[in-house]
Amino acid sequence: MPLHRPGTRVWLALWVVYIVWGSTYLAIRVGVHPSSGTGLPPLLLAGARFTLAGALMLAFTVRRPAADGRPDPLGRRQWAAAAVIGLALLLGGNGLVSIAEQRVASGLAAVVIATVPIWAALLGAAWGQEPVSRRHAAGLVLGFAGVAALVVGTGGGKADVTGVLTAVGAALSWAAGSVWSRTAPTVRRPLVMTGMEMLCGGIGCFLVGIATGEVRDVHLAAVPAQTWVASGYLVVAGSMLAYTAYVWLLHNARLSLVTTYAYVNPLVAVVLGALVLHEHPTVRTAVATATIIAGVGLMVSRPASAPQPGQADAAADENDPDTTLPSAAEPARCR
Repeated sequence: MPLHRPGTRVWLALWVVYIVWGSTYLAIRVGVHPSSGTGLPPLLLAGARFTLAGALMLAFTVRRPAADGRPDPLGRRQWAAAAVIGLALLLGGNGLVSIAEQRVASGLAAVVIATVPIWAALLGAAWGQEPVSRRHAAGLVLGFAGVAALVVGTGGGKADVTGVLTAVGAALSWAAGSVWSRTAPTVRRPLVMTGMEMLCGGIGCFLVGIATGEVRDVHLAAVPAQTWVASGYLVVAGSMLAYTAYVWLLHNARLSLVTTYAYVNPLVAVVLGALVLHEHPTVRTAVATATIIAGVGLMVSRPASAPQPGQADAAADENDPDTTLPSAAEPARCR
């Protein structure tokens, strides 16, 4: 495994994750809140995106055996685990992001979602997986301060409280699913597991969307072309291309390098929101963004002397899918 100097393929895959995952917030905003016409209901949009992407990913990967040749069954326990993780990440996580982006800018939603490592560290500590160090505690304080700066007080730049809290709920759900997935009885093939999670989460989004009456808000004739383009982009690029690049990076690059997307994605989302949707950040938003990213930096960074999770195992078998699980303080795996 090339852990010393990133090569061209590593940087190419990393920039795919940077740009594509950062741009999914823009695509979601266009899908649910277009500049003209009627957008698609948020949960039905998420349901269509993940159900289709999950079905396609399973069709391409489920017949491939595990890299080590050992049996990797898809039984009831594995499907139950995929359902729990998929519902937490994709219904509670991405579904709530889609709902939040009806009220807040895409860049702002991305900044709030950047707090996932902070929530994951808290949940990991509460469940006895990893203690909270002093560095992590400082990151927690900065992250919460950044979120508070968005909604507390009055004056220009204050964000919609309901929208921000909905995004916070999405980050918390995403973190819970990510932390629990570390010990869940999942299949060892990461792309197969992702397809299972997407399929379960997408169906969950559909069911909740139908139960909450979103079908009444579907007016296909009034949906503009850019919404359909954004939806297709989310399926192909956001849910399939970028995640495949991410899994490949976990096998072929330093984990500390891979997790830099936690800093870059919010910046990409803010820049694209400003350029495409004219979402000009306020001073309050800029300060909150810098504070949250600094907190995330403290959460996902590790002392130079500490070994990176998975590196020892990767040295023994760089193709072992068991080495692809990030630690609890790192960002969620699905976008």
